[in-house]
Amino acid sequence: MYDGIVQELIDEFGRLPGIGPKSAQRITFHILQTPTFDVARLAELLTDVRERVRFCEICGNVSEQDRCAICRDPRRNAALICVVEDAKDVSAIERTREFRGLYHVLGGAISPIAGVGPDDLRITQLMSRLADGTVQEVILATNPNLEGEATASYLSRLLTTMQITVSRLASGLPVGGDLEYADEVTLGRAFEGRRTL
Repeated sequence: MYDGIVQELIDEFGRLPGIGPKSAQRITFHILQTPTFDVARLAELLTDVRERVRFCEICGNVSEQDRCAICRDPRRNAALICVVEDAKDVSAIERTREFRGLYHVLGGAISPIAGVGPDDLRITQLMSRLADGTVQEVILATNPNLEGEATASYLSRLLTTMQITVSRLASGLPVGGDLEYADEVTLGRAFEGRRTL
């Protein structure tokens, strides 16, 4: 739609996940029309992120050091590991302030359609972490979709041979939701996961 470099920038923003053509266009024009927008700082941060950020050698979370802040924190409960698909899931769980254990980031989920199998994930590293007997419970916090369920099922079968409690995050109705809008799977899980009051 636009000539030259403006369209190239819109196209580049449009390649980012969650940014469609309209959002890419809005971001581009915000940069162009806001004289105080620090483009040099944005470029510097993007370069720095690529150069300095790595993945924690223990859990796979993002970090600027060999070990992330959570793995370095001696106050965390080392007997409890929460297994998640991606590093952004760690942030989501941390916002709840309910979990005080450690994490293990798989780096995705099993998806035969996308060509992702168990060997493509950080499952071997998880098994190595569990080998010393420190961990007493593994919480499987993969996404409640087909791939996440397949991954949780695979890990559950793998971990049954060890003397470790394996649990799965509950799923069901969201707070503030109406029953009439819930799909059958969500409603079914809400019934399965019900608790006595």
